[in-house]
Amino acid sequence: MKPKSSSCRLFFRLLPVAMFSLSSFAAAQMLASKQPKGPGNIVVRTKFGGAIWGFDIDQNGTEGVLADATILNNGKTLSAIETFDLKTGKILKVISKTENYDNDLVIGIVGTSIAIVEHEQDNCATCFVSGRPYRLISPLDSNQYTGQLKPPHFDKNDIVFGLSRNQGAPTAAFIVLDNIFPGFNNFVFSWDVAKNTFGPEIKMTDPNFEPYLFPVFALDTKTNTVVLAGDAGCVEGCSPDIGLVNLTTGEFSHFQGLGDGVANGLAVDSEDGIACTTTANDANVQFYDLKTQTGFTELLPGATNGRIQSGTDVEFDPIHKLFLVGQPFSSTAQKGSSIQVYDPKGNLVESVNGFGSSTVNLSFSYIALLPKQRSGFVNALPGLRSFTY
Repeated sequence: MKPKSSSCRLFFRLLPVAMFSLSSFAAAQMLASKQPKGPGNIVVRTKFGGAIWGFDIDQNGTEGVLADATILNNGKTLSAIETFDLKTGKILKVISKTENYDNDLVIGIVGTSIAIVEHEQDNCATCFVSGRPYRLISPLDSNQYTGQLKPPHFDKNDIVFGLSRNQGAPTAAFIVLDNIFPGFNNFVFSWDVAKNTFGPEIKMTDPNFEPYLFPVFALDTKTNTVVLAGDAGCVEGCSPDIGLVNLTTGEFSHFQGLGDGVANGLAVDSEDGIACTTTANDANVQFYDLKTQTGFTELLPGATNGRIQSGTDVEFDPIHKLFLVGQPFSSTAQKGSSIQVYDPKGNLVESVNGFGSSTVNLSFSYIALLPKQRSGFVNALPGLRSFTY
């Protein structure tokens, strides 16, 4: 019997008038360097007080989107999709709300302001998901569902567990679990957002990327190549495998990665062909040249406990060319969590401290960026919290 799938799986700084003959962007960069770095004052709280089951922010707009979920006393779930203002954190619109056994999950934002939301329809009679439509909010500031994402052959058994984080790019990529016996498999495919056309579904046959391993995932938009990092059964004393999948031809290649333990996070600098990963057991961050398939590893600054101080999510800022690495248990602050910022050459640029507290640490399951403002949001109790870097 197949298991029930449950998806538990996001400030704008006003710029003064540019001085002298500097462009507004150059002035913004100069001023940003003088601003205090760390958690900001914008906090987003869910409308109904529930936990956040996925969120994202629109890098080309003024809004974000989140899923608000609460388990009720009667065993049912209050599930809502809400949009919020990036400047104030205020909830703008409740797009949908149910009080049954259904669940909603924000998958993310792709293209220009297109949000994807998974709705799991739960048939309580059998306690299995009976439907899984992927709804679109396009553009996000329409504050309403506008259609559905309908890849070929998709049905209720296809579970998206990875989305490329390349807002503004014409192509988005997905990694999916086809959760049905006897054909369990992971596959990747691309979506041309503007044309609404889909690339081929490319099945993962390498044992390091097969079903229920959930490798981390990113897209090299320059070469239209999916980059994955994973390892079958890797617990300790082993390194992830790095997989490369050409989304046009389906060609697969791989090479041995670095670090100790499973890969926790991965992001790609497409312009320079550099991938950055984190590993679970050694508090290291790795940098790979995807063309030469070579790399090196760096210890997170000040780390003394490899497993506890390891990094998690990695995101890339293509404007300032920076990798942001989430570190739930900080090695650069006496308490709480930090974001360690690196350039593509593996140089530490800065440590952004002050997240969490002596008793609460962030998981950094997702660091949502606003590269133009050199800011972002992370999931920090009691809601989403803005930050600058």
